[in-house]
Amino acid sequence: MTARLTADFWVRAYLARLQAAHIPAYITAKGDPTAGAVLVKLATLDGQARLFQRSFDLMTGARAWVVLSEGAEAEVDAAVLRQRRTDPDLWVIEVESRDGRTLLDEEGLAD
Repeated sequence: MTARLTADFWVRAYLARLQAAHIPAYITAKGDPTAGAVLVKLATLDGQARLFQRSFDLMTGARAWVVLSEGAEAEVDAAVLRQRRTDPDLWVIEVESRDGRTLLDEEGLAD
């Protein structure tokens, strides 16, 4: 059995990795420190954005980051608000990267 990281610990580690890569990121909604789910909003600074959510495949047990919403930043922000209304324990991290880097595909973050 694999030990699960708390949401707060994962968020702090993710922000540290982004900072080390010189990618600006901010917590825009602080969720439950123990078990809150995490959304990552990527703002590409051109009016567009993507919203990522951790997905779990029940058949394989695999975890992956999937795009929950993408398009105009205002539309993605509206999707974040809808998610927060249904889950007040949700964390939201906003990443600003013109070239679309989130590091979510890197080892330790991807799975």
